[in-house]
Amino acid sequence: MIQKRAQRPLLTNTNTPDWPTFFTTLASQAKDSRLKQYYSADMVQGDTPLRDVPFVALDFETTGLDPQKDEIISIGLVPFSLQRIRCRESAHWVVNPHRPLEEESVVIHGITDSDVSDAPDLLRFLEKVLDALAGKVVVVHYQKIEREFMNSALKARLNEGIHFPVVDTMAIELAIQQRQYGGFWNRLQGNKPGSVRLGKARRRYGLPTYQPHHALTDALATAELLQAQIAYHFDPDTPISELWL
Repeated sequence: MIQKRAQRPLLTNTNTPDWPTFFTTLASQAKDSRLKQYYSADMVQGDTPLRDVPFVALDFETTGLDPQKDEIISIGLVPFSLQRIRCRESAHWVVNPHRPLEEESVVIHGITDSDVSDAPDLLRFLEKVLDALAGKVVVVHYQKIEREFMNSALKARLNEGIHFPVVDTMAIELAIQQRQYGGFWNRLQGNKPGSVRLGKARRRYGLPTYQPHHALTDALATAELLQAQIAYHFDPDTPISELWL
C-alpha cells in the first residue's frame, strides 16, 4: 500500500553542490563553446518548488555497463513538468559506437550493427542534446549510467567532461521502500523492500507497462514515474534541493 506523504527528507544529498553557483564556475572554466553555452543557461535555484521546476528525462542504451570501455548507442530525452509531459519536444538519436556490438547487448536493447553503422557520432548532434538539457533538471533511473557515460563520452571527444544536476527516480524509490518496509519489525513480519527496477516501480503507482530498453520509451517511463512519486510522497511546494543530486 503506497503512503501518501513523506514527512522528512528521503534522500541524503548533503554533498550536492549549489548547482547555479557551480554552473557559473563551470562556464568560466569550460573550453568547448557548446559546454560553455550549456553552463551559461539559467539554472534552477535550489529553493524552487517542484511544481515550478523544468525537468528533462534522459535515458541511454549502451554497449555494456562500464563507462570506461563501453559506449552510448542511443539517447532518448523527454522534457516535462509535474503538470505536463512534452512529447512533441522529445528526441531520440542512435549513436555510432565505432565498434562491433556484443551479442549480449543486442539481445537486451535490440539495436544491431546495421542500425549503428550509418549513425552519426555523438559530436554531430551534441549541441542539440545540450540545448535540450540547458536550464533543466535531468531525471534518470539510476544516475551512474547517464552521468558517467555522458562524462566519459565527452572526455573522449572534447578532452573535458560534463556535470549536471539529476533527480534519480531509482534512489527515490529505494528510499521509499526502505522507509516503508525496512527495519527490524518488518523483517520479523516477513516484509522486505520491493524491487526498484523501472518497470516494477511503475507498477506500484498503477502506471502502464512499456517495452523496456528503448531509450525514448524508458525516458518517458522515467518522467511518468517521477510525476507519480511526487504525487504520492511529496508536497509540490517541496524545494528541488531536497531531491536533486
